[in-house]
Amino acid sequence: MVDRLRSAAEHLEAPTCPDCHIEMRWWRSELLADEPVPIIAHLFVCPHCKRAAQADTIFKETPGPPDRLSAPRFVAHAA
Repeated sequence: MVDRLRSAAEHLEAPTCPDCHIEMRWWRSELLADEPVPIIAHLFVCPHCKRAAQADTIFKETPGPPDRLSAPRFVAHAA
């Protein structure tokens, strides 16, 4: 999960405060949901007016391993 958090933070852009029109500062990130699809909330605060904002990172669902592994059947050949 730490790797997902790091990758989400790398592509994150800080929002602009609608009141002060300056870039907000990252405050913290937290995991909102892990299954079925991971969602991380990134919280920002305006350094001037202390207004808060949230940006979410939603990961694409990755296919899991198959329920059963398949392999070719072993066929004994008559000699």
